Amino acid sequence: MSDYIIVTDSNADLLPEYCKQHNIVEMELTYTLDDKTYRCNDPSLSRHEFYDYMRGGKMPITAQINMEETNNKLIPILEEGKDILCIMFSSGLSGSYNSVRIVGEELQGKYPDRKIVVIDSLCASLGEGLLVDKAVTRKEKGMSLEDNAQRVQEDMPHLCHYFTVADLFHLHRGGRVSATAAVFGSMLGIKPVLHVDDEGHLIPLSKVRGRKASLLALVDNMEKLIDRKNCDKFFISHGDCLDDAKFVAEEVKKRFGFHDCMINYVGPTIGAHSGPGTVALFFMGKHR
Repeated sequence: MSDYIIVTDSNADLLPEYCKQHNIVEMELTYTLDDKTYRCNDPSLSRHEFYDYMRGGKMPITAQINMEETNNKLIPILEEGKDILCIMFSSGLSGSYNSVRIVGEELQGKYPDRKIVVIDSLCASLGEGLLVDKAVTRKEKGMSLEDNAQRVQEDMPHLCHYFTVADLFHLHRGGRVSATAAVFGSMLGIKPVLHVDDEGHLIPLSKVRGRKASLLALVDNMEKLIDRKNCDKFFISHGDCLDDAKFVAEEVKKRFGFHDCMINYVGPTIGAHSGPGTVALFFMGKHR
């Protein structure tokens, strides 16, 4: 069985200590704020500070992973004689997957004895993170790269993403809702519930009135779709609203009895489009 490393990108929103513990190599996306460019995990600007800038009206500009970053992360792994299983942010939301795929093909020609598998996760935030987590668990139990890659593909149609936002204007800026919907929805306290579909695109699902109702709607959707046979944990990401994330977590624990949960921030390169106050729930379901 080949020795391989699992690689992902910073849009998986995994905790840094988790990546270190499980020897995950993470490629970082970048964003620009006030004419200064930051890596996603740049310690000079905390997640709270980032979202405070957005609350103050700042609009970050994001960039996909470039080929130089990809080479810098992948070549040292190959030089060590190890293979690569790379699980990337949805191609329906970014060009990063395609950039990494192209580099992977080029490196495969230069390192013909190594295996490089690059997968378009069709997932986002801790949905991508949960997909990586399942792959890590299988790897640590001894599963081969080839079998693990196949299982990742099998998991993808069942990785459910449900989220809500506090402010419709950020979705409008990203083209997800019209200006009229953003204005009137905000005036009426309308909160959208969205999900990521089978093609990895962001899709509005329903609308509810009020913040608490929108948070409960996430768990209601989980109740409808959960695959109890294959779901033993859930992940939650948030746009600097930890109390709301904890509220959702407690509701999930109360309804389903789960206690294995990761909660983390929505990182800057996704948060730039979803905004402060985003709460997202991820779990394994019968379908997306």
